[in-house]
Amino acid sequence: MGEVESLLAGLWSELLGVERIGRRDSFFTLGGHSLLAVRLVSKIRQMGHAVDVAALFESPRLCDLAAKLTQKPRVAVPDNAITRESTFITPSMLPLVDLTQAEIDHVVAQVPGGIANVQDIYELSPLQDGMLFHHLLKESGDTYIVGSKMAFASRDLLDRYLEAAQHVVDRHDVLRTSFVWDELSSPVQVVWRHAPLDVEFVELDASAGPALEQLERRYDLRQYRMNLGHAPLMRFVVAQDTQNERWLMLEFSHHLIGDHSTQDVLNEEIGAILSGGKDGLPDPEPFRNLVGEARLGISQEEHQRFFQAMLGDVDEATLPFGLDDVRGAGEGVEEARELLPQDLNTRLRAEARRLGVSLASLCHLAWALVVARTSGRQDVVFGTVLLGRTQGTAVLDRAMGLFINTLPFRLVVDETGVEAAVRKTHLLLAELLRHEHASLAQAQRCSRVEAPAPLFGALLNYRHQAPSAPDPTRALSGVERLGGQEATNYPIGMSVEDYGHSLGVTAQAVEGVSASMLCALMRQALESLAHALDHEPTLPLHQLDVVPEAVRRVLLEEWNDTAVPFADEACVHEMFEAQVARSPDAVALVHEGSEISYRELNARANRLAHRLIELGVRPDTRVGICVERSPLMIVALLGVLKAGGAYVPLDPAYPADRLAFMLSDSNPLAVLA
Repeated sequence: MGEVESLLAGLWSELLGVERIGRRDSFFTLGGHSLLAVRLVSKIRQMGHAVDVAALFESPRLCDLAAKLTQKPRVAVPDNAITRESTFITPSMLPLVDLTQAEIDHVVAQVPGGIANVQDIYELSPLQDGMLFHHLLKESGDTYIVGSKMAFASRDLLDRYLEAAQHVVDRHDVLRTSFVWDELSSPVQVVWRHAPLDVEFVELDASAGPALEQLERRYDLRQYRMNLGHAPLMRFVVAQDTQNERWLMLEFSHHLIGDHSTQDVLNEEIGAILSGGKDGLPDPEPFRNLVGEARLGISQEEHQRFFQAMLGDVDEATLPFGLDDVRGAGEGVEEARELLPQDLNTRLRAEARRLGVSLASLCHLAWALVVARTSGRQDVVFGTVLLGRTQGTAVLDRAMGLFINTLPFRLVVDETGVEAAVRKTHLLLAELLRHEHASLAQAQRCSRVEAPAPLFGALLNYRHQAPSAPDPTRALSGVERLGGQEATNYPIGMSVEDYGHSLGVTAQAVEGVSASMLCALMRQALESLAHALDHEPTLPLHQLDVVPEAVRRVLLEEWNDTAVPFADEACVHEMFEAQVARSPDAVALVHEGSEISYRELNARANRLAHRLIELGVRPDTRVGICVERSPLMIVALLGVLKAGGAYVPLDPAYPADRLAFMLSDSNPLAVLA
């Protein structure tokens, strides 16, 4: 091995736990995955080499990756020109945003303490921009507020926790960030030098029920909103639970300043501080580096070309179950969780290693199968949540902020063989990773689906969980986490939790769609994929099944088991009259917003029947009915049957000569029109 290859081999051995690494070994074959890939790239960059995760996906063999290490220089993010001694801020001092002097002065005026409390000003990342847009659309509630509940055994422990949280806020710029958009050409985020925690103490009524329920009712996330112009975007609500001799705390944070990884780092640092490890915390990584990467890295023209090639001929949205509301508030969302069978987990990981691809690639392909079946399409687009940490700054895995991004992913469920489809999916993911900081709005504009119509209605989030490294605050005596709440604005969502040695799936679905059913479909899609890769790798992708046998039995047999006792000797109009006697005031017909009860419908049919009898209608007399679909049609049908006649349906949409032939052929006594 050369020097670079030896360097890589040492890093691989450390991260993958494999003692001997060959130059032709594949990162994914040895058990690597996307999160380990991020850590690998971080370590490579800390050693002075330039590479991104997409290069690892494209060239997973050690020798091939080594050849790419110096091909792409890192983006140089300009330094922050604002210092503690600054008495003014000019446009030239803000390299990561374009503002006029008047706009800068307006932004500074929004910060308590003015210029002395302004550390930095820069533009929003693409996902932050989209979140702010959705926040401004709503008048109550906010889909992007995350809530968590905690209990403390004593007031002293609670105070220590809040002090630790304040210290973490003081360390990380993104936690001291507010947002300004009024009177600006484009919104900006402002880093404050000092941002005291917002802690509210409330008194509860011991006679009004359990303390936690009182807090949850008072701070219902369906109505709760934050002032995004005031940092930090973290709120704490504290109350004493006298009945259980503890202190309760609700913690609210906004997605604009953090993702799942950010919360993990936050918990880890608070736990370290409470355990006496404050001095051992690593230097924080500025969030401005991500903004700089997004602004100065891949150009908008490159993003445009990539998504134009991917989506240029897409002219119809992919909407499982026909659901198109992607701006919901997360209300009425059902969630279901399922741990996949260990045998399936083992087979999927074995197939991923054999093919030298990521397990995430298999899961993306399986979700494409589910989306195809539930949307009635072969050519599908769904959203995928990207880590947002595969490029840019060196300490990627410890940086705090909103790094994740949601972008479209397109797959065609066609005659392609299963193994070939897996490899293709892996390469498509690698290409998408290079554009992980692109704007979703820009990506959609590259398709023929025009906003505000959505490009897709389903989301996939493949995320790594680490049960071996739990939340450090859980281990502290006297601190208990009581759960959390997080909403989604997509009607259909699937998360795959990779625990390292096991896999779980979590489905979220709006009312009317079973989340547990989605879990079953995803499990079956993964099962079919694993079986085909092992036994029939050339089997056409579209032949894979996503409906489990138990679900198929429900759909085809149980739901179709509609047999009920039927009165063999009764006529239709007689059974209708029996229903009128049972529930005369129940709604019988609904048409264009109006309702007709069984009593009223029966009365109208009776009046018509008497008139037909006067005209001479007797048993077997034919009566033509030429009306459009409406309540009048039902009145006519019942009236003819009540008179003893037989009706001849005449569709008004038929050509005149066709209707003339039917009339002459049936020779009805009368025609209702």
